[in-house]
Amino acid sequence: MQHIEYGASPALPPANGYSHVASVPPGSRIVWTSGQVPLTADGAPAPAGDWEAQTRLAMQNVGTALEAAGATWDDVFKLTIYVVDTSALPVVRAVRDEFVNVERPPTSSLVQVAGLFRPDILIEVEAVAAVPA
Repeated sequence: MQHIEYGASPALPPANGYSHVASVPPGSRIVWTSGQVPLTADGAPAPAGDWEAQTRLAMQNVGTALEAAGATWDDVFKLTIYVVDTSALPVVRAVRDEFVNVERPPTSSLVQVAGLFRPDILIEVEAVAAVPA
């Protein structure tokens, strides 16, 4: 979204696929998603152990949640990704880049957790977006 301003400071290390800071102008409507996991609407999981499939389905679910609130991936300014293992980070980043604007990437946090709500779930993704009010 063009109304969100992204930036970086030369005093911070280079960002790899994310922005260091995002500013949302007054009057914007903020949209939060719950953490989305790689389950279809009927509860079927993406294949166990398949980082690419699980990441893609979790990101698709975030997109569906955003749409329910009148937002899109272009409106996302903050992304939080929870993973059970960081060894698949290149795969997670590559799939993430299919959804976010890589020219104006959202701010981002990636957190390794001991586990998610089911042992076959590898990733959970949540987003914060801003749309003009």
